[in-house]
Amino acid sequence: MHESPLTLTLTLSPRRRAGEGTRNQATVRLSLLLIIVTLCAASFRSPVFAADETSPREIRFNRDVRPILSDKCWACHGPDVKTRQAELRLDTDEGAKAVRDGHAAIVPGDLTKSELVRRIRSTDPDELMPPPKHPKQLTAAEKSLLEEWIKQGAKYEGHWAFVPMQRPEPPRVSSENERRVVNNIDRFVLQAIEQHGLKTLVPEAARERLIRRVTFDLTGLPPSPTEVEAFVKDSSPEAYERVIDRLLKSPRYGERMTSEWLDVARYADTHGYQMDRTRPTWPYRDWVILAFNDNLPFDEFATWQIAGDLLPNATKAQKLATAFNRMHCQNEEGGVVEEEFRVAYVVDRVDTFGTAFLGMTFECTRCHDHKYDPLTQRDFYAMFSFFQNIDEFGQTSYFTASTPVPTVLLSTDEQDATLAALDRKIVEKGQALAALREPALSDFAEWLKTIPEQPAAPNSLAAFSFDSLEKNQLVNSIDAAKPGKASDGPKLIAGRAEQAAELNGDNGFTFPGLGHFTRADAFSLTIALQPTVLTPRAVVVHHSRAPADAGSRGYELLLEEG
Repeated sequence: MHESPLTLTLTLSPRRRAGEGTRNQATVRLSLLLIIVTLCAASFRSPVFAADETSPREIRFNRDVRPILSDKCWACHGPDVKTRQAELRLDTDEGAKAVRDGHAAIVPGDLTKSELVRRIRSTDPDELMPPPKHPKQLTAAEKSLLEEWIKQGAKYEGHWAFVPMQRPEPPRVSSENERRVVNNIDRFVLQAIEQHGLKTLVPEAARERLIRRVTFDLTGLPPSPTEVEAFVKDSSPEAYERVIDRLLKSPRYGERMTSEWLDVARYADTHGYQMDRTRPTWPYRDWVILAFNDNLPFDEFATWQIAGDLLPNATKAQKLATAFNRMHCQNEEGGVVEEEFRVAYVVDRVDTFGTAFLGMTFECTRCHDHKYDPLTQRDFYAMFSFFQNIDEFGQTSYFTASTPVPTVLLSTDEQDATLAALDRKIVEKGQALAALREPALSDFAEWLKTIPEQPAAPNSLAAFSFDSLEKNQLVNSIDAAKPGKASDGPKLIAGRAEQAAELNGDNGFTFPGLGHFTRADAFSLTIALQPTVLTPRAVVVHHSRAPADAGSRGYELLLEEG
């Protein structure tokens, strides 16, 4: 581009995949064409136009008017019925243009009949709007903009997220600037320059600066001296295009362009919360980079991340993409209420989906109907229902480096082939074992007849009664040297036949020196329970480092939905 007092940031047009022809759809590389003109002078930062311009630009409600009204007027004349005054709404077309007592706040095209104009111009403190005591007053430029908007017809616009993108007609520029036009983007830049009383663009930048800019823009890295030298020496008309094509093919392109999406997806290599331990989320990051470099169409990019695992015959890549939904923080702190954090994860998914794909702030509607976006609290929890069907636990593993389920095995094609071969061997060995088992079972039955009958419960290790609790200990009637120990004061109450202990989730008993079994040991446990509160998941007995530690060694007895 050209040197000028303006900074122009562009997103370049995408390459198509081989064989895609002229498929006309949004892609990851160009999900939106953004043309951002950042004015260097501080006086130009506000989206206003000068009152004395002879050819004012079109005033847009969403871009120019909404920020003013929402900041200065809607507190008293907006969507909140509890704070609304004079039954006047300026946040809707119908409310602003409705006639009350013979007047309308806004009469399109007529400043003299618009009550809003009369009020913002008034010098009477009882008539002036906003009132003199209001902390946010309209500036002269803002008043001028509102008046020009009304003169242009006071056209309201819907929520910007629902306004379809359109390709605008390139504006006309002065004959002098027309000679500087290289492509239609230049026309928009030159129009902005003219509107702000500037003359034209400065001469084109030196080739060393051009390649430095585009290389930083597309890869985030500077060009090498060799690349700069080659571009400076290349005098052909296609030299710049060749540089861009080379950069688009570079793996660095995807690494640079994915940074904004990964921010939207709240990507992190750690769990967050308390100890903030690392987690293996880098495969999702690499998938996003590959999607950008492969120019994956945006509809597929979105679908895979939202519900790739639900696609027919879903691939590993499609399943991996759904990690987008679980990039939220995950808590591993001991003692947390896991259901509280499971719900927090679902809320995070709703908020992120709304922001990333709908362009709306769902988080406001968790507690109340939205004051600006067209969303209700009912909408939030309807969306919530879609994102809480993940079989997950609200607390991650504390003692073991276990990846929170659900997970997907990211094996290579070679590893898949090895696993498939092993599966076939398992089937073969299973068939061979079955062939041996049938005659062996009859032999075992004959042998068993020769063995004396054994007691039903041999070698009992421990037996405890809740009839008494002395010094916070339960007597072991089998081995008195191994008593049970109470923690956090469980209370003894009347049970089904004898005494029972009341457990509330915080108290309990430990049994040191008991319950050490290997995975090959058979053992039985007898216990009588009477749940008084319905719980989705309660740990009754566990032999592990924590009662709810994913991936830990040991065993546990659970009460689910009981």
